[in-house]
Amino acid sequence: MTTDLKTKITSMFSNHEVGTLATIRENRPYSRFMLFFNKGLVLYCATNEHTHKIEDIKSNPHVHILLGMQGSGWNDPYAEIEAEASFEESADLKQKFWDEKLSEWINSPEDPEYLLLKLTPSVIRYYEKAGSEAEVLEG
Repeated sequence: MTTDLKTKITSMFSNHEVGTLATIRENRPYSRFMLFFNKGLVLYCATNEHTHKIEDIKSNPHVHILLGMQGSGWNDPYAEIEAEASFEESADLKQKFWDEKLSEWINSPEDPEYLLLKLTPSVIRYYEKAGSEAEVLEG
């Protein structure tokens, strides 16, 4: 794992907040668009505790994330991320990652139904642009 690759991935994570999160439901993949935040290489998503994705993650914490290529075209960097999801309880992190865009689903950072998903990558495949070879960061 190179520092350069880590830097490229962290930068891409910081500059692309909308992506897809796929879970497994009844042995089939299920994807939805999410708003992502990051702390280094760890990703976070805010959600309401009464969503299907929470049931999915409790049954199988292995998720897949696509992040990047946010509206600028095929030459943007992107990543395919295999991760393990867990639930983050830190009130400080919930506050840090609160965004008004979330108010459609969650009333405030203090909302008792607000769950913060912590997505810890096991494999990140980083692509500089469409058609390029993947640079792989594991573990």
